[in-house]
Amino acid sequence: MASKKRAVYVISVAAELAGVHPQTLRIYERRGLINPYRTPGGTRRYSQADLERLELIQELTDQGLNLEGVKRVLDLRERISLLEQDLASLKSALNDALEEADRQIAEVHRSYRRDIVLRRHLNPDVTRRDPRA
Repeated sequence: MASKKRAVYVISVAAELAGVHPQTLRIYERRGLINPYRTPGGTRRYSQADLERLELIQELTDQGLNLEGVKRVLDLRERISLLEQDLASLKSALNDALEEADRQIAEVHRSYRRDIVLRRHLNPDVTRRDPRA
């Protein structure tokens, strides 16, 4: 299965698959809504991920958003994605820190002097009297 990011579709094929005119794709690119791969010769190549983005753009415009609104939505979605990645990274770092803290606590507990014996262990039959009684 080809990667979603592998740019294989020329503009005419991408436009047909997306159900738009090739000029629409050029407009979307000028507006910063899509950024197709460019070959060394300058030919636009679109990936499956680009086609999915075009589908989203189409859905948003069908719901009444203008291209500036679509750009804002796409930018916010990307920002959310980056923040989710940051959050996952921070959660992982926090879990690592908690595991290390638990390890260090266990190490401290293991280092307690073993020659200290609690009185209740010496004479388990002797109970302490309550001075208030």
